[in-house]
Amino acid sequence: MCGIVGLHLREPALEPRLGELLTAMLGQVVERGPDSAGVAVYGDPRLSPPGRAVVSLLGVTAAEAEAALPGAVAVTADVTTVVHADRSVAGLLAAVADGLPHATVIGSGTGMAVLKGTGNPVELADSFGLAGVTGWQGVGHTRMATESAVTPEGAHPFSVGPGQCLVHNGSFANHATIRRELRAQGVEFDSENDSEVGARFVAHQLAQGADPEKALKLLCERFDGFYTLLVSTGDSFAVVRDAIACKPALVAETADWVAMASEYRALDVLPGIDHARIFEPEPEEVYVWRR
Repeated sequence: MCGIVGLHLREPALEPRLGELLTAMLGQVVERGPDSAGVAVYGDPRLSPPGRAVVSLLGVTAAEAEAALPGAVAVTADVTTVVHADRSVAGLLAAVADGLPHATVIGSGTGMAVLKGTGNPVELADSFGLAGVTGWQGVGHTRMATESAVTPEGAHPFSVGPGQCLVHNGSFANHATIRRELRAQGVEFDSENDSEVGARFVAHQLAQGADPEKALKLLCERFDGFYTLLVSTGDSFAVVRDAIACKPALVAETADWVAMASEYRALDVLPGIDHARIFEPEPEEVYVWRR
């Protein structure tokens, strides 16, 4: 059992409140995942300034990152270090691989930062400084570990493609088989978490030219198990459930925002919820909203 929250803002006037609202949503699903938590935020000028490449790292301090990456700026968020620099994303990733080979990359792109940690999700949100974050989109997850260790690397979101994130409630029964298939195609993994396999699969499909809807339809065809997924990119926000749809999910939509959560109480904190269209996603139907 894990908790998912996500918020896609349509109204720019709400962007200063993104972190505040995401923090409130995350706090409503703590009981679903008390082991660890993570968030991805899109558009915060402190974490991901416009026009600069961004990487989120585990295993290094901000001082180490700035010393190894000349011209980069590093921001500390609990055990995550977010680094941004005036260079290409590929160039920054190459510099990290060369100068910080012991670091684990947990997110990269432009305009997006990923923050992860272990422990109580409410305390982690405070350590991240999440309530002060601004931007136009955010996703969050609280984890109850079932098949892999409780580590920051095993926390969600899994961000393995540029600007892409996946959060997952459920389990993939055939993840070991698909991991072997992806490894045979040159895909590398950072954890034994089954959710990372889903993220790598989606990223692989997007890299081959699929759009989010197609990538998630292919996932439904290939993966066995029980799942609710929220997948975000630099311009989209997508939800899908498995064929049985046994894992909870609710979507709420207004003219100002679209939100998804594992429980209604996480939606009830949002402004205008009384006038929202609220529905439960249908099995294996992919819902996509674009910026």
